[in-house]
Amino acid sequence: MSDVRHVLVLPDRDAAEEAAAALGQRFGTDEEPQLVRDALAGEDDAEDAQWLVVLRDEEDRLDPAELDAFAAQWEGWREEP
Repeated sequence: MSDVRHVLVLPDRDAAEEAAAALGQRFGTDEEPQLVRDALAGEDDAEDAQWLVVLRDEEDRLDPAELDAFAAQWEGWREEP
């Protein structure tokens, strides 16, 4: 079993919450992904923050290209490890 994690970078909290909710249906994941607010140093404005959806994939069964396309639905992307 590996400790593979996928990180989807999304433009705002609403997009991150929608994507996190849709992940289970789209990819059949059982575990709820973690949502993390990511702001650049010195940026307190929520408008400037990105949101990360962190998804564990211990069995390494999720296709990175499919995750890229999935995140793109919310104008996001999958961060390369």
